[in-house]
Amino acid sequence: MRVRIVLDTNVTLSALLWRGTPYRLLEAIRQRGDVQLISSAALLDELADVLTRPSPAKRLAVIGKTAQAVLADYVEVVEVVAPTEVPRVVPGDADDDHVIAAAVAGSADLIVSGDSDLLGIGSHQGIAIVSAAEAIGRIEATGRT
Repeated sequence: MRVRIVLDTNVTLSALLWRGTPYRLLEAIRQRGDVQLISSAALLDELADVLTRPSPAKRLAVIGKTAQAVLADYVEVVEVVAPTEVPRVVPGDADDDHVIAAAVAGSADLIVSGDSDLLGIGSHQGIAIVSAAEAIGRIEATGRT
């Protein structure tokens, strides 16, 4: 069975530019053939925008990559879904609703986030919302979510 995961933009950004827990999660996913990353146009647009902000732009300069190259590499490994609707689920942050919408549209098993608003929900329609560390634990311990 293929495990389907949506990464919130904060986790994706950290995984692509720095070497902490989100990076280790992305590496664990890359090593497995049974895990599929899911995203949407809205999440990819948000990532493209965030990559141009000062801190990520500095980091890109340090690692010698462009925002376009990083985004293109990420797009190659994700399945892009098109949510038919974006329900209001996350109190206080409408952008987080796009994460939920992508997960529902992509029949995800997990949403991985560092956002306290999303993590506080715990799950939505049977899709667990977990931290990067918890996602790594689930992938490594059981091979499944």
